[in-house]
Amino acid sequence: MISKEQFEKEIDLIIKNAIREDVGDGDYSSLACIPPDARGKAKLLVKDKGIIAGIDFALRVFKEVDPQLEVEALMEDGDVIEPGNIAFNVEGNSQSILKAERLVLNAMQRMSAIATKTNTFVRKLEGTKTKILDTRKTTPGIRALEKWAVKIGGGENHRFALYDMVMLKDNHIDFAGGITKAIKKTNDYLKENKLDLKIIVEARNLKEIEEILRSEGVYRILIDNFSYEDTRQAVKLINGKCLTESSGGITLDTARKYAECGVDYISSGALTHSVYNLDLSLKAI
Repeated sequence: MISKEQFEKEIDLIIKNAIREDVGDGDYSSLACIPPDARGKAKLLVKDKGIIAGIDFALRVFKEVDPQLEVEALMEDGDVIEPGNIAFNVEGNSQSILKAERLVLNAMQRMSAIATKTNTFVRKLEGTKTKILDTRKTTPGIRALEKWAVKIGGGENHRFALYDMVMLKDNHIDFAGGITKAIKKTNDYLKENKLDLKIIVEARNLKEIEEILRSEGVYRILIDNFSYEDTRQAVKLINGKCLTESSGGITLDTARKYAECGVDYISSGALTHSVYNLDLSLKAI
């Protein structure tokens, strides 16, 4: 996984790029009709049920836009929300509040949707040892926000990108000439380049799991698109020699059954690629 320092840099880049994209050389709507010294106050109004996420991100956006803005947080990331709740109040220069408004809302609406969906999976898996993971199926440019939201919702992050963990999937294995060759080449490459990275290997059937287990250095086996019965057999075969992860079209309706097969993790791209933004609004007070 990436370090906290790397993550913070990603968030800073997202904020700076989003402001560049949205504001450009000026918010002419506000510049045209609002005096530069006008002051105002606004509240973040919740209009949906779910889990709130992105409050800490909003604080960073307001600080970047105008360090003089004063924000009173009334809720915390991860809190359960209902229509009518107020997440925070912000007060200060009116032009600054409006300049930050759309970025704050866009981010918080999506982050809250992801946190809410993740939390439904977390609650579905309660009582099992299985944890829910995200994937790299994220919106280009804002992956750090979406993975942050998964954590707020109670899930765990898979690898952040291609550089912080090795994941040998079907195409890597086929191009390398087979599972054993792919694992050996990877171990040799990591050693030669002095890289300390965990290795995950995808298995498409029980025979491939048996082959993976004959190699050293595998951190986790990805049990991909298996039936419930084959998943149970896979877990039995692996027998704690490495961690296990189920993936491949797993939905909220099927997640519990896969968890009961004994896997350590379930990964779902749907946590980030199939959500509907929660309804939030920034209203002047």
